[in-house]
Amino acid sequence: MREKPTVRVLTLGCKVNQYESEAIAEAFLRDGFFVRKRGPADVYVINTCTVTAEADRKAGQLIRRAAAENPAGYVIVTGCTAQNAPGAVAAIAGVDDVCGNRDKLSVVAAAKRLLASGKKSAPTLRVTPLDGAPFEPMRITRFDRTRAYVKVEDGCENHCAYCAIAAARGPVRSKPASEAVAEVAGLVAAGCREVVLTGIEIAAWGRDLDGGQNLLDLLFAVCRLPGLDRVRLSSLDPALLRPAFVEKLAALPHIAPHFHLSVQSGSSAVLAAMKRKYNREQLLAAIALLRRYFPEAELTADVIAGFPGETEADFADTLSVVREAAFLHVHAFPYSKRAGTPAATYPDQVPAAVKKARTAALIAAGAEEKIKRLERALSMPRREVLFETYENGFAVGHTASFLEVAAPSPVPLHGQMRTVTLTGRTDTRLLSTVEPETAAKKF
Repeated sequence: MREKPTVRVLTLGCKVNQYESEAIAEAFLRDGFFVRKRGPADVYVINTCTVTAEADRKAGQLIRRAAAENPAGYVIVTGCTAQNAPGAVAAIAGVDDVCGNRDKLSVVAAAKRLLASGKKSAPTLRVTPLDGAPFEPMRITRFDRTRAYVKVEDGCENHCAYCAIAAARGPVRSKPASEAVAEVAGLVAAGCREVVLTGIEIAAWGRDLDGGQNLLDLLFAVCRLPGLDRVRLSSLDPALLRPAFVEKLAALPHIAPHFHLSVQSGSSAVLAAMKRKYNREQLLAAIALLRRYFPEAELTADVIAGFPGETEADFADTLSVVREAAFLHVHAFPYSKRAGTPAATYPDQVPAAVKKARTAALIAAGAEEKIKRLERALSMPRREVLFETYENGFAVGHTASFLEVAAPSPVPLHGQMRTVTLTGRTDTRLLSTVEPETAAKKF
């Protein structure tokens, strides 16, 4: 009996990429491949990210590692780096096929074609413009952890001055509500109790659909599904968080009180230079709205340090927002020039050493605020935790507000929602004991 061909799908970047990689893996399974998590494979599919120069570097590193692991294997590269720099990707030794962000599922046919040829040859470039591209039909039925990412939107039309993703992803395209709801319903039927709706610019969901639908309409439909305990949203633009939206969001059942904000800066001058759609005052107002309507919410944020022209005063404004907002976690990273973006040509580029120091200061401030949030959480010791992993005798999971909680346990509690009593903390997570009288909900 002929053995199944093997494939590994390797992923860099955001939740959208993670979802797409799972959809690609499922497509390979349906076509008779064996999907490997590790070890040499006949085919490698590498789903790349180009959000920073470091992301591009990691993509190249991953491509070379795959090619070295099995020199006789075939390497297919897709994703944002492939879309924006197909020639550079094709020039990396070992690459056999380059597919951008259009028709990503075509990597399965490409893999079959390469395997049938039985030989290595010059790489094939299959990267086409994204203007006019439809939303690519994708659907997942499996999930490795206790939550599932569901992509409901693709593309971005904000064109922020620093960002290469709009070019890599094209215009806004939305998954129809009926398809999104059916996909989530299928995941719930398979045992999933928490979903994260994700997209490149998720706030724009519905903009391209008939009928004047918006993100709240989709959330209303998803939140009505029986058996679904938690609904999360991926990164949100603060410009979306206006009183009418937040008030309606708070009225929906199952919305998890955790929001990740694409903050980027706390300086109005820098936000304007970035071409963001809000200023410092509007950012702080959005955060205050979330705190008002979701009193137990935890907020996390992306922040860029050292954008061109950022002065010490501008940076101080950003640092003060990190402290005032009391973020649970801050993903801070230095500004990175991206080819073809306006900011790459701006004067007053900030020296690398200054960017590094400012990034470190933001991370340190975020770590201090995290400890304060963990201390605050201890004032309400009884919590519901959805357990996900097992580490050295501890079951680890998250509360609805995304506080990480560890509890000693002789066995894994993966997929169980349990009531715990908080007992303390480390610098990064809460410690607890599982209440024995609470019955586990088997997922």
